[in-house]
Amino acid sequence: LSDLVLPAAHFNSAVRHHWGIENQLHWCLDMVFHEDQQRIRVGNGAENFATVRKMALQLLHRMDDKESLKSRRKLAGWDDNYLIKLLTLF
Repeated sequence: LSDLVLPAAHFNSAVRHHWGIENQLHWCLDMVFHEDQQRIRVGNGAENFATVRKMALQLLHRMDDKESLKSRRKLAGWDDNYLIKLLTLF
């Protein structure tokens, strides 16, 4: 796992921090993009779409308004001006 010599408390903290980030990212992807329900299985499709969803999630996080991530995604699909504003953050 690692060749670092750390006290157990520090190692535990590092592992928990790592999994906290993983869980938060997965939760956001699932809630905003329903990633767990995706059924793309052919070729590189699953990996390609996962990359696109992560890029879109980063853009949604950069938007500075009071909307939720899910609402921002919907607004970007419904309102071209909002989408353009979102894409200029890229």
